[in-house]
Amino acid sequence: MRAIIAGGTGFIGQALVGELRGAGWEIVVLSRSPGKVAEVFGAGVIGMRWEGGDWASLLGPDTVIVNLAGENIAAGRWTGEVKARIVSSRVNAGRALVQAVQEAGVLPGAFVQASAVGYYGPRDNNPIDETAESGSGFLAEVCRAWEASSVALEAMGVRRVIVRTGMVLGHGGALARMLPPFRYYMGGPPGTGFQGASWIHLADEAGAIRFLMETLQAQGPYNLTAPNPVRFRRFARVLGQTLNRPYRLNVPAFALRLLFGEMADEVLLSGQLALPGRLVEAGYVFRFPELEGALKDLLG
Repeated sequence: MRAIIAGGTGFIGQALVGELRGAGWEIVVLSRSPGKVAEVFGAGVIGMRWEGGDWASLLGPDTVIVNLAGENIAAGRWTGEVKARIVSSRVNAGRALVQAVQEAGVLPGAFVQASAVGYYGPRDNNPIDETAESGSGFLAEVCRAWEASSVALEAMGVRRVIVRTGMVLGHGGALARMLPPFRYYMGGPPGTGFQGASWIHLADEAGAIRFLMETLQAQGPYNLTAPNPVRFRRFARVLGQTLNRPYRLNVPAFALRLLFGEMADEVLLSGQLALPGRLVEAGYVFRFPELEGALKDLLG
């Protein structure tokens, strides 16, 4: 089997490449700089250019395209320019991949489209699964456009899987940004801490994507979140206990809004309790279903 991965040098992409390499997949990573692919992965992973490359000639029933491309949503304050880049980086990538498939005239065996639990908008009360409707706010708008960018493949007969990812815990990403205040005895949840934290260990993120790539019946949206989401106040408590540090120093909502504006309200001060209903039903077994085990593995 062959995987063609857009966004393969990113945080999740690198973990997925490692997962697939261990399972014997042939891997092609699309990049504007194929030399960077060689620097990141070394021998054994093929780097090809997005535009003008020959990657579309590799399409066929034994090839799965994985689209992880997109600018970091939580990199800083959402100015009008930043919001436009967030949307265009996702939509343009999906459309470019669809266009390449159409021009090649050969269909892949499957297409995995990245998305996020932000699709559901702020949902701080009750747990939700994939049956929930899309919510309100910028993140929900981004996710709807992101998912729609490759929907044309379904009409062409391609098995398309949408992975709505939660907060991914690994050596990097969101967890790396949380650690400094805790290590300096200033840790605590943002705002009230009542907002939901739908998390997933990076190993399960990569493992679940591989599982959906290899499961021929898998199609449609799947929440890539651990089966035990928590409120952020509990997340802070478990993180503090894992590090043997205090965890009760709440970061005031007004301070976060001053620093990050609209991004604070949608990313830091609200959330979801998203459950991986369809993923569990399909038979995926989580390596780290509980937060305590996940953080101990990463930080213990």
